[in-house]
Amino acid sequence: MEYRYKRVVVGKNGEGKSAVLSATGTNVQHEAGHYYRATLWSTDEIPVDNSIEGDRANIGVKREPPFGGSLVRVLELQPDEPDREKAIARMKATNERFAQKYPPTAEDLARHPSMHRTDTLDIIFVFRGEIYLITDVEEILCSPGDCIIIRGTNHGWSVRGTEPCMCMGVMLSAHPLG
Repeated sequence: MEYRYKRVVVGKNGEGKSAVLSATGTNVQHEAGHYYRATLWSTDEIPVDNSIEGDRANIGVKREPPFGGSLVRVLELQPDEPDREKAIARMKATNERFAQKYPPTAEDLARHPSMHRTDTLDIIFVFRGEIYLITDVEEILCSPGDCIIIRGTNHGWSVRGTEPCMCMGVMLSAHPLG
């Protein structure tokens, strides 16, 4: 499947005027039948230093922004893998690829293979499809227009229909929970 999105970056041109600097995307990771992820922008600092030149989306593939930074991504998740052992193996490989800081426990994996935790404040908007947000104690269905705020806690995602779910998220570096 070919994904189409446009990332428009506006900054100052050579004459100091506001202008479109880029209208293309970069830093895409994709695994057919599992996910599509594109980093739209990243910073190493908050407050953001807009004088830093270049495409700040090209930060690699780590799941979290650097400490003191931010990350903006678009993410499409495919429907859950029905074979639980295959789903767990796939998520373990994904967690390794994206340098997951806190590997899921056996209890987490029993709850759902996608359970994970980051040292971030996540602000996630659902804009196509439906997805279940899974916490340690409950699940809630999220639909287009919903906004999810995750404050450095354990969570997972489950797409239970036949259509994928597309979300956009902003991750802000945060102090780890105790």
